Amino acid sequence: MKKTFLDYVLRVRLPITLFVALTSFTLTYFASRAERDGVGYTPDQPINFSHKLHAGDMKIDCQYCHTGVEKSRVAMVPPLETCMNCHRIARKDKPDIIKLTKYYNEGIALPWKRIHKVPDFVYFNHSVHVNKGIDCVNCHGDVKQMEKIGQMNSFTMSACLDCHRNALTRFPDLKNINQGPDNCFACHR
Repeated sequence: MKKTFLDYVLRVRLPITLFVALTSFTLTYFASRAERDGVGYTPDQPINFSHKLHAGDMKIDCQYCHTGVEKSRVAMVPPLETCMNCHRIARKDKPDIIKLTKYYNEGIALPWKRIHKVPDFVYFNHSVHVNKGIDCVNCHGDVKQMEKIGQMNSFTMSACLDCHRNALTRFPDLKNINQGPDNCFACHR
C-alpha cells in the first residue's frame, strides 16, 4: 500500500504541483513585467503639465527647468519658483495655473508623482551622461511630443549595460564618448 501511495505522489501529484508552480511563476513574471520595468507608467499629476507645449512648441530647454542635470546625480523636479518665472504673467487665468499659484503662495511643494526611477541600490549620475553629450531623448523618450509624461524606456540593468557596451555605435557623432563601464561597482555602490 505504501508503494502505491508513493507511486501516486511521484507520478501524479508531483508533476501537477510542478506544472502549477511553473505556470504561476511564468504568468506572474510576464504579467508584472511592465510594472517592474516601469515602461508605460504615465500617472496623472496634480497639475496637467504639457512637455509638448513647453519643451516642444515653445522650445524651452530641458535644463531651464531641470537645473541639476548638468551638475548633479539627479535632474531635479523644478521648484515652483521656476514655473512662476513665466506664470506670474502668462496664462494666469487657466485652472491649472490658478492651482499652481495657490501652491506657490501657500509655500507648499507640488506633490508630483515620480515617474523615472532606478532602485535605491543603483547609482546613476545624470551629469556624467549629459556632459558627455547624450541627449535626454535616449533614456526619457521624445518628451517634446508628450502631452503627459510617462516612462518610455526600460531602466533595467540589461538596458543600461546594452547602452554602455554599445555606446560607440549608438553615439557615433559624439567625440568624447567612450564605452561605458560595465563592472558591478560602477552602478552598485
